[in-house]
Amino acid sequence: MSRGTRVVLTIAAAVAIAALGAGAGATLFSSFGSTSTTTTVLSPAAQAVVAESAPGTTINGVYRHTYQGVVDLTVTSSSSQSFGGGSATQQAEGSGFVYDKNGHVVTNQHVVADGGKIEVAFWDGRKYPATLVATDPSTDLAVIKVDAPASVLHPLDLGDSDSVQVGDTVIAIGSPFGLTQTVTSGIVSALHRQMDSPSGFTITDSIQTDAPINHGNSGGPLIALNGRVIGVNTQIQSDSGGSDGVGFAIPSNTIRSVVDQMVAGKTVQHAYIGIKVSDSSSPDGALLVEVISGEPAADAGLQANDVITKLDDTTIADGSDLSDVIDGKKPGDKLAVTYVRDGGTHTVTVTLGTRPS
Repeated sequence: MSRGTRVVLTIAAAVAIAALGAGAGATLFSSFGSTSTTTTVLSPAAQAVVAESAPGTTINGVYRHTYQGVVDLTVTSSSSQSFGGGSATQQAEGSGFVYDKNGHVVTNQHVVADGGKIEVAFWDGRKYPATLVATDPSTDLAVIKVDAPASVLHPLDLGDSDSVQVGDTVIAIGSPFGLTQTVTSGIVSALHRQMDSPSGFTITDSIQTDAPINHGNSGGPLIALNGRVIGVNTQIQSDSGGSDGVGFAIPSNTIRSVVDQMVAGKTVQHAYIGIKVSDSSSPDGALLVEVISGEPAADAGLQANDVITKLDDTTIADGSDLSDVIDGKKPGDKLAVTYVRDGGTHTVTVTLGTRPS
C-alpha cells in the first residue's frame, strides 16, 4: 500500500472478561584513547542509575525501563435489560500508560466510550479507582486520572513520531485477552497510514507495525528502543479477528498535542474544511468527491469534482497530503486553496471551521 493508504480495520478493542530479580553482572565501559584503554567497573548502585536513564538496545532493556508505567484498565458498566427488567453488568478491559506524576493516564477513547466505573491495575497488581478527564473521538484518545500515590506513578516519555523510520524495532506492552503486562515485539512496517476514528474522521500519519496486537491491547504504548512512546496501539487489520501482523498506532506527536490540551482542561478542537476527497490521477491532487453545504469549502465556492493541487505553498499530490495540512491547522486559520476545474486553475481563500463532534 502507498503512503496514506486507507485500510479497513478492526478496533483492537477492550476485551470482555468474565471476572477478573536478580541483579545483573558488572557492566564494563571502555574509554578509547589514542595510546591506552581504561576500563571502569560500575557498582550495582551505579548500574541501576544507568539502567534507569538508558534503556539500551534490547527488548528486555526497554521492558525493564518502561513496564511500571503501563497499566491495565477495567471498565464496569450497567445496561438495562429488554426483557424482565433489571440491569446487566458488563466488564471490559483495555490498556494505558501513565502520562505524568499527577496521575493522568492515556488510553483509547473506545476503551472508555461506554462510561462506567474505571479501575486501574499497576504492574504489581495494586488497583486504584480512576475518573474520566476527557475524550477526543476524532483521534480515539482519552485521558483518565487515577487516584494512586505518587510512588506508584512512573510516567513514560513521549518520543518524536516524525523521526520514526520504517524498519525500526518497536515493542508493545498491554493486556491482550486480559493477560496483563504482555510484551510483543516487531518493527515499524510502514508510516503515514490512515485510520478511521470512532467519530468517522481520519487519523493521519498512523504507524503500522507487525508487533502482535490483539483485543485488550487498545490504549497501550508502542515503544521505541530508546524507551520512549511513539504511539498508542489502537486498531488491527485482520481476517480472523486476531493479530495477523498488521497493527496500527496513533503517532506520539498527535498524542502530545491532544493530551496536553485535555490535561490543561481545554476542549480539543480540530480544523475542518467540509469536504470528502479521493486521490486524483490527472492532474495529481485531491479530488473533491463531496463538498458539504454550509461548511467552509462550500462557502468559498469549491465544488464536487474540483481537484485541489495546492494549500498555501504546499503541493497536494493526493488526499492524504490534504489531510496532513488540514490537521496541522487550527479553526479560524485561513488557507489559500489552489484547485483545477474544467482545465482551468483557480485560487480561493478558505477560513477553516471547527470539526463537528
